[in-house]
Amino acid sequence: MPFNFYAVLVSSLVTLLVGFVWYHPKLFGTAWMNESGMTEEKAKQGNMAKIFGLTIFYSFMISFLMPALTVHQMGALGMIGGDPTLAKPSYTAFLADYGDAFRTFKHGALHGLMTGIFLALPITAINALFEQKSWKYILINAGFWMVSLTIIGAIVCGWK
Repeated sequence: MPFNFYAVLVSSLVTLLVGFVWYHPKLFGTAWMNESGMTEEKAKQGNMAKIFGLTIFYSFMISFLMPALTVHQMGALGMIGGDPTLAKPSYTAFLADYGDAFRTFKHGALHGLMTGIFLALPITAINALFEQKSWKYILINAGFWMVSLTIIGAIVCGWK
């Protein structure tokens, strides 16, 4: 069960692609701007190279972690210290029996959505509550992460 670096690289672009749609004025962009206090003038003042570059970098970090959350076989790999060459024959037998078990896009999407609900939503909500933002703001941003993590999870789990 090798680590699929290409799946991680491709899924690193998901947040940008989902963001272009999610925060478009015809979907949630106008509501998000109203709730966050952002204006078009302020948005245009941002350093887009920095914003997009760091977005891809941080998305890569998220995508790099997602196999551990979506691919059950990563747990077996962790149990042997991460080096299959040092594993006992039982590890090889386990992978022969269960190597592709639950390695589907659907299963990865489920774990990605669960990560969005049980990790991204609480983090987003806690920050927004201290920033005294509205529930609309929380749901727009957490919804973005739930959708993004669902797609990222599907890619890194299903792409073998």
